Amino acid sequence: MNKGWFITVEGGEGAGKTTLIEGIASGLNKQGLRVVTTREPGGIPIAEQIRSIVLDQANTAMDARTEALLYAAARRQHLAEKVMPALAEGKMVICDRFVDSSLAYQGHARGLGLDEVWSINRFAIEGAMPDLTLLMDLSPEVGLARIHGASGREINRLDLEGLAFHELVREGYIKLLQREPERIVRIDAEQSAEKILNEALAIIIARFEGLFAGDVKQL
Repeated sequence: MNKGWFITVEGGEGAGKTTLIEGIASGLNKQGLRVVTTREPGGIPIAEQIRSIVLDQANTAMDARTEALLYAAARRQHLAEKVMPALAEGKMVICDRFVDSSLAYQGHARGLGLDEVWSINRFAIEGAMPDLTLLMDLSPEVGLARIHGASGREINRLDLEGLAFHELVREGYIKLLQREPERIVRIDAEQSAEKILNEALAIIIARFEGLFAGDVKQL
């Protein structure tokens, strides 16, 4: 069976990644594709336990290197237990966050260095890089306003960081986009949800056109 396809969705807090992933999965399922949606940190029990530690508002004393290592550990278990098996079965995996999050948040915003954080994640992911990454880009002011205005949304430890931190996160993502423009595609996340979904689906169709029957222009 052919190897599956790995899509990741990245962006700062409040970018709308969850809503976008739900819409993409619905569109791809209608085309008969076998789609697995998941998230980081989390996706499987062990990684969800690590998530509860790393995002707990009570853990403000967490060292930046500890944070980076915990994310890498959760990522490895998630890959080994869920992502790699699904890809081996020829499925399309759509993941909310992946290694680019660690590079943007811990590598750039925390000041640990992109290369340093990449080194521990290179060991963790064992070459399993995404085929396509959709970067949901928006101003941190808009993203944080969405978070604090949304009822029922989880407010985690990273959400409580100041505006300057989230500006550095965005800056980190732009650096990654400049490094890998073939893999990472920017989407303006300040558009309407409908426009964002249509743009994302158009990007996926163009990138993986061989998966779709006939001349598919939209899903």
